[in-house]
Amino acid sequence: MLATGGVPPKSWILVVRVPGNFLVHSSGQVNKQLAKNSPNAAERTIRIPQTFKDAYPFVIAGRYVATTLAAGNESVNLWTRRPQNPEALRQPSEALVRTIQAYDSTFGARPKDSHRLWIVECPDVAGCFASTTSNFFRLISEENEKTSAEMASQDTAMVDLSGGAPQIAAAAPPLAASWLGYGQNPGFFEQTPPLSALPAFAASRGREAVEGPQVRAQIVRRLLRAIPTNPQPRQLEADDALRAKSLLFFYALQDRYGQQVFSAALSHMLDARRGGGFDLDDLIAAFEQETHQNVAQFVRLWMKNPGVPEDFRARYENTAASALTLKETLP
Repeated sequence: MLATGGVPPKSWILVVRVPGNFLVHSSGQVNKQLAKNSPNAAERTIRIPQTFKDAYPFVIAGRYVATTLAAGNESVNLWTRRPQNPEALRQPSEALVRTIQAYDSTFGARPKDSHRLWIVECPDVAGCFASTTSNFFRLISEENEKTSAEMASQDTAMVDLSGGAPQIAAAAPPLAASWLGYGQNPGFFEQTPPLSALPAFAASRGREAVEGPQVRAQIVRRLLRAIPTNPQPRQLEADDALRAKSLLFFYALQDRYGQQVFSAALSHMLDARRGGGFDLDDLIAAFEQETHQNVAQFVRLWMKNPGVPEDFRARYENTAASALTLKETLP
């Protein structure tokens, strides 16, 4: 990723000079790349038009092996350092398709000109994964599961394939940010709670699509364990508790207003604020437009008091207890 700062020009040219056998992917109008030399030459120079809409200038280049995956309406370009067995890619590709479909149904499809994705193997794992959202993703992950993917841009995820066969679905959690506007709003990952939890909530929806609906209750109960019971009024919440509560807030919105209203409100907010960012007032306005109810009161109940509402905690903890009792009584 290249340095940013100040006001970008309306347009400029990014010049990339690489060995002739390198694959190149970058910000800007990549489909209009102009190569001065043949790709078979020892070196080639590519001039890539950039505009002010390209919030994060970046270049990915290397001796990658390219594989194209069909993933629903999306075309996924998988770039790896070694050739991949097509059969080994089948199952992770199907998982990625289900994840993408979950994102489309929850947040609305990405713009038509965004239906291409790159999943690129990171050659230096230590230098790739330092996302500011990692703490949120840790809350929805299994214990000891490491962060193994991160967005480089709105259409590009870097993944760690050092463990062997590519787990393409590992790109799913950070990929959620693409549906929410990452790369369009420079301050996207600087949102305040609860909106800072929205990418991780989106990722949890993708996880449900891949692993099954039971994942929802598992994640909610894990998050509840991070939040103290019976907090004191006006008690300052610890960072982990606030992150967990912010994630649970979106589950509570789903429970309160239903999946259809939830998806319609989020899709409306994202369409209306695309490229300009959004805040909690935008979220409230979108839900009130869909429900014609006082959603602000519900938001205050959740976010202006420490802990979570007791009825929400009881609903999920009682569900867990009932499931455990049933399991114990089965032969």
